[in-house]
Amino acid sequence: MKTKISILLNIILLAVVAFGVNKFIIQGSTAPTDDGRTAVLVAPSEKDYVLAEMRGFLETVQGITAAIGENNMAEIRVLAGKAGEFSPANVPAPLFAKMPIEFKTLGMETHTLFGDLATLAEAATTPAEVSTALGELMLNCTACHSSYRLDLESEPS
Repeated sequence: MKTKISILLNIILLAVVAFGVNKFIIQGSTAPTDDGRTAVLVAPSEKDYVLAEMRGFLETVQGITAAIGENNMAEIRVLAGKAGEFSPANVPAPLFAKMPIEFKTLGMETHTLFGDLATLAEAATTPAEVSTALGELMLNCTACHSSYRLDLESEPS
């Protein structure tokens, strides 16, 4: 009898864990939209956090673009290196749970690509090589913006 109860409890625990993994790691808090993108449903402060992150990416891209024109690899290395620094632990846990896995993957990969760009700029490279790598990195930006948007979650009534 104890074995059956133990098995049943393990099955229930596994189901709860599977649900949690699906909801908080894979699916996140999302909704379909009329424009074909997926809405990531967030609180106002969480939206501000994500928008600030994206604004930082855009400012970095602008700075790198200007540095490419000046053949200033040192500046590219500094800018890309800062954008490449990332730890999921710095993202507020409730926000991280709301992001679908593909959104998280694109964001983390973008940070990695900025780090790779810093390494490329550190090597004896040309502005054209950096420009090409930056263009490839920006494919992540366009993929994310064409797939997702941030919408405010509805407040409980």
